Amino acid sequence: MSNRLNAPNDLRAFWMPFTANRQFKKEPRLFVGAKDMYYTTHDGRQVLDGTAGLWCVNAGHCRPKITEAIREQAGELDYAPAFQLGHPKAFELANRLIDIAPEGLNHVLYTNSGSESVETALKVALAYHRVKGNGSRFRLIGRERGYHGVNFGGISVGGIVSNRKMFGTLLTGVDHMPHTHQPGKNNFTRGEPEHGGDIATELERIVTLHDASTIAAVIVEPVAGSTGVLIPPKGYLQKLRDICTKHGILLIFDEVITGFGRLGAPFAAQYYDVKPDMITAAKGLTNGVIPMGAVFVTSEIHDAFMNGPEHMIEFFHGYTYSGNPIASAAALATLDTYKEEGLLTRAAELSDYWADALHSLKDCPNVIDIRNTGLIGAIELDPIAGEPTKRAFTAFLKAYESGLLIRTTGDIIALSPPLIIEKQHIDELFGKLRTILQNNI
Repeated sequence: MSNRLNAPNDLRAFWMPFTANRQFKKEPRLFVGAKDMYYTTHDGRQVLDGTAGLWCVNAGHCRPKITEAIREQAGELDYAPAFQLGHPKAFELANRLIDIAPEGLNHVLYTNSGSESVETALKVALAYHRVKGNGSRFRLIGRERGYHGVNFGGISVGGIVSNRKMFGTLLTGVDHMPHTHQPGKNNFTRGEPEHGGDIATELERIVTLHDASTIAAVIVEPVAGSTGVLIPPKGYLQKLRDICTKHGILLIFDEVITGFGRLGAPFAAQYYDVKPDMITAAKGLTNGVIPMGAVFVTSEIHDAFMNGPEHMIEFFHGYTYSGNPIASAAALATLDTYKEEGLLTRAAELSDYWADALHSLKDCPNVIDIRNTGLIGAIELDPIAGEPTKRAFTAFLKAYESGLLIRTTGDIIALSPPLIIEKQHIDELFGKLRTILQNNI
């Protein structure tokens, strides 16, 4: 164990993602172990996981069924080609997935990440309209402040400025709806805000500008996570669905974060009772253990491609690791764990206790808004004048020092713990956060 706790003696080679590299390498924060709700740091401390790793470790860390499934699969079949060949677990997993998906989303394409799931869904949308004889439908509509991964399609339909500004012209033919955040009207809302549902009608303005015959798909996160947890206003998602249906536009829900129980239902589409044409997923699919993603599509979309000579490839897209055997085994064991422990609905059982604890921080210094749904929460802080993001980043560092992992985006603290969290963990999490915030960071 002592060897495991030693920090690497040279940190230069790894260019870390979404990280202040120079600051980190002066004061490294390294995890060397994890179990259930806690990480172990390189200096031997326990850190409560308030973010499910990176929104992905929904069943908690190092769960026996998942780790054993990986071990067994690695010794039995390590890799199988995904093109023109298959292996049983990929098909078994697809069937298990559509069993918990919204009714009608009956087919699954595999990817390796949320970013790849988004790219796949966008390509399916464009190709679907083409095979249906509507090749003029090439436009993709995203949303301001949306996050859809880091590949070119995802940042094109995404709307987070810092993720877009360095990468040129991006995809053409993309437009954006306004985001739904209305802090003057919806501050400190529990669940769905009362105000803002009518913002969905901005999609009609975009349709009028471009004409529906040019628009292939609309993509939104049901709950916008990485931008700081923006909860959909009442009626908003249903209005988007109605507008898309009216104009023959496909609606894609990016559920990379909200999928697999985060809100108290398997998918946000079920929680909000709105059925999209496609769902993108990843993160909780394998409990974050091995990279894997998926795109759920309706039978109508799938069947549109199933024509022409049977020996011909129907859709020229896929990845070397699509449905990888070890990833499939991990995902099956993850689904078993979710089912045996009731984790896909556990957020509904704890949501009130979670919301009460979260909103109890309303009186802390510099807190200007609090938002929540399911087992997701956000605490928005008043930025330091001339130093945006510094207040929240300081909170992140103080939290780590006190044995708590939080996530920050801008000056917002985002929280999304493993779904195995107990009330005593919630008390510990918000007790530590209160101490940090009351120290006037």
